[in-house]
Amino acid sequence: MRRHPGSVAYLLAGKFYRLAFEERGDPDAPPVVCVHGLTRNGRDFDALAEALAGPYRVICPDLPGRGHSDWLDDPMLYQTQHYVTALAHLLAWVGRDVAWVGTSLGGICGMVIAATHGTPINRLVLNDVGPFIPAAALRRIRDYMVASGDSPLMARFADIEAVEQHLRLVHAPFGPLSDRQWTQLARNSARALPDGRFTMHYDRRIGEPLRSHDPADVDMWPLWDRILVPRLVIRGETSDILLPDTFARMQASGARCHQVPLTGHAPALLDGPEIEAIRSFLAG
Repeated sequence: MRRHPGSVAYLLAGKFYRLAFEERGDPDAPPVVCVHGLTRNGRDFDALAEALAGPYRVICPDLPGRGHSDWLDDPMLYQTQHYVTALAHLLAWVGRDVAWVGTSLGGICGMVIAATHGTPINRLVLNDVGPFIPAAALRRIRDYMVASGDSPLMARFADIEAVEQHLRLVHAPFGPLSDRQWTQLARNSARALPDGRFTMHYDRRIGEPLRSHDPADVDMWPLWDRILVPRLVIRGETSDILLPDTFARMQASGARCHQVPLTGHAPALLDGPEIEAIRSFLAG
């Protein structure tokens, strides 16, 4: 099904920026908003969007600094509360209740919005994230993002094949993807440079806020307790972000749960079982 690009303007720190998105499906169908993880973009949801776009209108934004969305002037604005500001403008533009599918950072944004009085989120899917995130996992992400000039944020690749080899290494926890899936992931992750080389499709400064402090455990259980809508939680079997105890506690609190074998952080949502779990949950 054809993708339709669009954008909404949002006001942040005295300036209007543009949040880009792609949508598929009937504009009058119930909307599903899919929000990606820290260094990813909305194209991560291509397979899921294709599967859902019959009965649903699927909207996949690029978070600020990623994909086709504007980069922010001040890199210290690359933080959750500002992503929520941008996404709130998108939700206002949609103008009706939505289901939300969020991977990692996209799930954190979803929890914040779903816990808010008068939330437009009516169903919440969290992909490998929950209300407790251990410091060790955040430290791993911080080190990956900001360690040195050899960081993936700084890398330049000769061709798409080199991008793919890089992603196979750094995103190995995505699971046992097929060659075709890895190739598509590489094409969706890269942007061309004027010299003919490629780099990742995001502002390399998105890691700047992580430099300012040593990570500590993040406890969002009070936030979780305010979320009253139906919830589906997907976990990679070996994830260090969504720990087994957290996953079990979320299930005990009433969330539907689905675990993906042979996968860490985060399931790529490219395969039948994960897509079917989401489709079944959205259908009620």
